[in-house]
Amino acid sequence: MARKKSSTGVEGSSAVPKEKKQRWYHNIRDAYVMTKRVDPTITWLLLGVFVLVMGVALVIGFAWGHPWYTGVFGLLLALMLMMVLLARKTQKAGYAQIEGQPGAVGAALGQIRRGWNIQEQPVAINPRTQDLVFRMVGRPGIVLVSEGPSSRVQRLLEDEKRKVARVAPNVPVHFVQCGNEQGQVPLARVVRTVQKLKGKLTPAEVAAVAKRLQALGSARMPIPKGVDPMKARPDRKGMRGR
Repeated sequence: MARKKSSTGVEGSSAVPKEKKQRWYHNIRDAYVMTKRVDPTITWLLLGVFVLVMGVALVIGFAWGHPWYTGVFGLLLALMLMMVLLARKTQKAGYAQIEGQPGAVGAALGQIRRGWNIQEQPVAINPRTQDLVFRMVGRPGIVLVSEGPSSRVQRLLEDEKRKVARVAPNVPVHFVQCGNEQGQVPLARVVRTVQKLKGKLTPAEVAAVAKRLQALGSARMPIPKGVDPMKARPDRKGMRGR
């Protein structure tokens, strides 16, 4: 006797619910909800941008005699500016959520997309105070980014500098201390500070130095995941329905 086919048309198979695609507007919604938890004023700021831009566009349109043209242009401009504002606020909210957690610097450095070879795990840890040092290699040379009070992390940075000097003696080494003390760089500005360093190595030299530093290894410690501000951007594939 022939076996009956399932409702899916495949013999003996069970219906498996399809996972819903994450569309671009889902990313915007998630970014807005997360940002609002940290900064409740985001709603009024977005509405303020929309009203201001549309108001100016319509005033110009009526004065020019073409309110429909300027209205459409104002709508597109307002939406674009709202997206830019939301992306920046989302980034700040993401940093605010992870600031103070061990490994927050590693999560922030993970936002750098290209041009750097970043050690995901800290290369130096003070187990008693949980002060950390992260290492990255790029065109400026070797960058050591610390996490903790200046009075404690300076020794960790100097010790790590001596280690990297043994395998890469002629490569520039830069210190960046992340923190809120005088002379330190706040978490939200760490990535920008690193990217402003002037390049001195070629891409081939960067790859060679990174390969040498692999022998030094790293310490093991879980790194908190940061909030990616790029999620506040529309997904072009999602907009096309792919």
